[in-house]
Amino acid sequence: MFSLEGKSAVITGAGSGIGQAIALTFARQGAKVYVLDVNQEQANATVFKIQEDGGEAFAFVCDVTNQQIVKSVFEKIGDINILVNCAGIAHVGNVVNTSEADFDRVYQVNVKGTYNCLHEALPYFIKTQQGVILNVASIAAYVGLNDRFAYSMSKGAVFAMTLSVAKDFIHQNIRCNSISPARVHTPFVDGFIAKNYPGKEQEMFEKLSKSQPIGRMGSVDEIATLALYLCSDEAGFITGNDYPIDGGFIKLNN
Repeated sequence: MFSLEGKSAVITGAGSGIGQAIALTFARQGAKVYVLDVNQEQANATVFKIQEDGGEAFAFVCDVTNQQIVKSVFEKIGDINILVNCAGIAHVGNVVNTSEADFDRVYQVNVKGTYNCLHEALPYFIKTQQGVILNVASIAAYVGLNDRFAYSMSKGAVFAMTLSVAKDFIHQNIRCNSISPARVHTPFVDGFIAKNYPGKEQEMFEKLSKSQPIGRMGSVDEIATLALYLCSDEAGFITGNDYPIDGGFIKLNN
């Protein structure tokens, strides 16, 4: 079950964290994986891990905010079966103390970056009358989170784009879904805590972990497993949906 043999998958932001875990999981299930990341060294590291495990993968440096760069990368790759939009950045701040520059930066990566990849991948899917798209949204698209104004805006947009693409291309045999993680333990989280709470790292890690009713953060492998299911043939009847993977955060945090 959940085999991706004979399929090609483009995964953005696959140099680290959730994107890397998805890339590794898809490769283990037989997919040829195209690792897109703005960081060459991290993209190469993911490819090395996949190849070391006997999989097939290729690295591409790609700034998803630049449509011409995205277009060039997709032209080099050619026909694909799966697109996972995972590239994204975070920001801390409310509407008053979020600068225009920071707002634009989050928009460019999280919203325009997702749009750029959809814009370039869909013609290949339309040509072959098949395709699966998975966008990585967030629980921030559902609930109010303190000091996450720009980030919440961007993930709400990702969710809306998911619905729109699913509706517009359902008759071309193209499926589009999204997932909405709560806090997931990644190197980004460790770096965020170290930067913003020096000397209180362990205390803040425990506090952030316990903000999920289940009492811990998610693991990148747990997110990757859900991504695998939604991009597999076994999920062929699923489109136009978002799947929270949040340790009970949305429904049980009252």
